[in-house]
Amino acid sequence: MNTETHHIDISLNTRRHRVIHQGVTFADTRAALTLAETGHDPVHYFPRGDVNMARLAKSTHTSHCPYKGEATYYHLLTEEGPIENAVWSYEEPLESVAQIKCYLAFYPTRVDRIDETSGT
Repeated sequence: MNTETHHIDISLNTRRHRVIHQGVTFADTRAALTLAETGHDPVHYFPRGDVNMARLAKSTHTSHCPYKGEATYYHLLTEEGPIENAVWSYEEPLESVAQIKCYLAFYPTRVDRIDETSGT
């Protein structure tokens, strides 16, 4: 693995970010962390306090990233049933990305939309 050409930048993004699925807002924040990683689209990580945790159920699925560590997954609980492994979090990320500890990210392909706006 060539880590010299792999970069991860994490920045506070104070624009309003919302995760909406089937008309329900699952997350709403002005304190997202935007993670830009070589070879990937930017990902918005939501503070746990700005996510409706009652709408998530922890999954037994995990994955490992050599740059971020072990990821824990959550199912999104909707009126029509769970959307499996739609959300992930790094509970104990590697030191180089410690900022994302316990933040949550949503797969854009598994929710209706993730909005980023400057308005309230």
